[in-house]
Amino acid sequence: MKRDIYKYGDKECVDELVRRFWHEGYLTVKRRYGKYLPEPEPIGDIKVDAIGKSNNKYVIGITLGEEDFSDPNLLRKIKFLSSRRAKYSKTRIALFIGVPRDYLNALKGMLKQLDEETRRNIKLVPLKEQNTLFN
Repeated sequence: MKRDIYKYGDKECVDELVRRFWHEGYLTVKRRYGKYLPEPEPIGDIKVDAIGKSNNKYVIGITLGEEDFSDPNLLRKIKFLSSRRAKYSKTRIALFIGVPRDYLNALKGMLKQLDEETRRNIKLVPLKEQNTLFN
């Protein structure tokens, strides 16, 4: 995923997503660009950036870039990921979406097309425009 306007690279976007996992109480189980953790397998044909777990609750994390908003299947992919359930307990798996601040309102407008139960399962993570890792 290309991030021309943002100083964040792909790794920093996934780092921001993982920080949100930690803030919400989830332990990161798999992540892209990780040194010690394995990379998550694609779910369906969709690449996932991170997977977290807290007790018996799981969470999936993806990051969206500028080019993802020109994809006509973006809403279908989001709906597919947000409707996932755990294998044995059948509990819903939350979906965290990392999105640049400039596209946050566009994504909120797209998500209004989904039903209420699916929308409640999605949490948006605004990605900052500058690198705040060392600030």
